[in-house]
Amino acid sequence: MTSVSADEILERHGEALRLFTDRVHAVRDDQWSAATPCTEWTVRDLVAHLTAEQLWVPSLVTEGRTVAEVGDAFDGDVLGDDPVAAWDRAAAGAREAFGAPGALDRTVNLSYGDTPADAYCAQMVTDAVVHAWDLSRAIGADERLPALLVGFARREVGPYAKDLSGSGLFAPPVGTPADSDPQTELLALLGRRS
Repeated sequence: MTSVSADEILERHGEALRLFTDRVHAVRDDQWSAATPCTEWTVRDLVAHLTAEQLWVPSLVTEGRTVAEVGDAFDGDVLGDDPVAAWDRAAAGAREAFGAPGALDRTVNLSYGDTPADAYCAQMVTDAVVHAWDLSRAIGADERLPALLVGFARREVGPYAKDLSGSGLFAPPVGTPADSDPQTELLALLGRRS
């Protein structure tokens, strides 16, 4: 991650959560089983993924637990009968954990090792931004992403984007025309065609 202040990370984090929240609240009852650009996920799967990601934050950041200690606590159906309310609760918990005094100065234990909490938060911003686009496309919502979030996510993911496809979680980067806008370039880095 490039040198970014804690205040800016928290500001972008709040914006990214609000963006994804807006899209979750726009999902119609008949769209939860719709396909998404994430080829193996439905809309419900996508929202469940982001919800589970948020549920991890208080355990890792506030409680200082390790991935091994949390274990499979957030596996399975994290959405229940009210996916929107489940997302709202999880997002509020993550926001509170990252926003606590000194939280971004901590070290958290992630699946790939100990990581500065500010870097973890920046990764979560990128995840929410890109998946907001996925969700927008899936439900027919406005696919334009806020410029500040696009710029932040591009700076965050740029240095390691080519390695992400090796994880099996992302498609390989796709080529873009030289005159592509920043959003198109960000999505292409993560294997998406806008």
